[in-house]
Amino acid sequence: MKSVLRFGAFFVGILAILVLLCPPGGFAAGEVKIGVIYPLTGGAAAAGRELRAGAELAAKIANSVMPDLPMTMARNSGIKSLGGAKIKLIFKDHEGNPTLGADLAKKLILDDKVDGILGCYHSSVTKTVSAVCEQYGVPMINGTSTSPALTKRGFKWFWRTTPHDRWFTKDLFELLKGLTEGKVRGVRAVPKKEIINVASACEKTEWGSHVSRLIASFAKEYGFNLRKSLLYAAKSADLSSEVRSLKASRADVLLFASYTSDAILMVKTLKAQRVRPKIIWGQDAGFEKPEFRSTLGDSIQGILTRTVFLPKVVEIKALAGKVNALYKAKTGNDLGGASARAFTGVQTWVHVLEKVGSTKPADIQGAANSINIPGSELVVPWAGIKFSTSGEELGQNVLGSGLIGQYQKGPDGKMGLEIIYPFDVASADMIFPFPGY
Repeated sequence: MKSVLRFGAFFVGILAILVLLCPPGGFAAGEVKIGVIYPLTGGAAAAGRELRAGAELAAKIANSVMPDLPMTMARNSGIKSLGGAKIKLIFKDHEGNPTLGADLAKKLILDDKVDGILGCYHSSVTKTVSAVCEQYGVPMINGTSTSPALTKRGFKWFWRTTPHDRWFTKDLFELLKGLTEGKVRGVRAVPKKEIINVASACEKTEWGSHVSRLIASFAKEYGFNLRKSLLYAAKSADLSSEVRSLKASRADVLLFASYTSDAILMVKTLKAQRVRPKIIWGQDAGFEKPEFRSTLGDSIQGILTRTVFLPKVVEIKALAGKVNALYKAKTGNDLGGASARAFTGVQTWVHVLEKVGSTKPADIQGAANSINIPGSELVVPWAGIKFSTSGEELGQNVLGSGLIGQYQKGPDGKMGLEIIYPFDVASADMIFPFPGY
């Protein structure tokens, strides 16, 4: 009987120690598994490499102590509220295929037992992956997909940190309007009749199709003439007919939504056919990749692209400069729109987990809906991260914002992006009109 009592006392003592060691969420120190679904091969592989590097850097910082970085997640060596649990990223390659993306999400949830999902860059893939997460009640944070429709489905397990294409496209037309009003640095007011005719060519998946419709809507709202609106396959081997059609439209402004390989092909074809509008603008994605710059060289002088991060941001935000230095040491490139948003996506996961101290889906859901990350914590120049919990855009960060950059050759002869919009943070005079190839 005494042996039984001694064993019972020992067992109760062990339980007491376990209770003390485990944080309130009931999670012992170990790992938090986040499934990350990106295009690591195929036409968007260049973007995939940036996305992965940005996410990996954020996880490294969160799992370490880096006192030189003025951000909360650099101080705790893991998730402090989860007993120091480390972030483990499990990467999967969706190849730009929405069906494959959905299958990978199921495997991550059912086989890898992930605590949440991050992804997926292509809006078409994010659409199917988020539907799987909604079905299984698994939290998904999206950092890089910009189709406005994604946050209009009433999903309860989906949150998006990045601004979407309605905001970005509105920025473009505000820039055009600013040109006519003399607000653009280094450019006298341009008569509207000189830039009134616009044309667009967008890849025809979920993302590009939405951008095309937004361009048409904003062109009408701002009083511009949409002379041509084309949709094409991103994997096209030849865009000659599309470019001939754009040339025939005699548009003053050409607008594109393209991934990496088709953005490069589009500009090569514009050059070959000597199409020279006054403005060329790309909706980020392929227009901002290092491969776009290295492949096309001086041909991109004067081309505009929207983004959420440019190297020039480091001049106005010290934290961005320090993180950018770490990213450049890792990859040889500066942070870009894709990598900075992937970094921010992982960072958001860290803040949510730290806030709730639990990996239970319902607890994560509550934390995500109440999170408020100040802009001072972020590498991107946003006011912060706070998700909408009502209205037609559930889970959309309401504190994000965009930039428009222009490729310009610097004094060192290297091609880089200067901030053109917003006007109050412009880092250089705008080159107008587009100088040609």
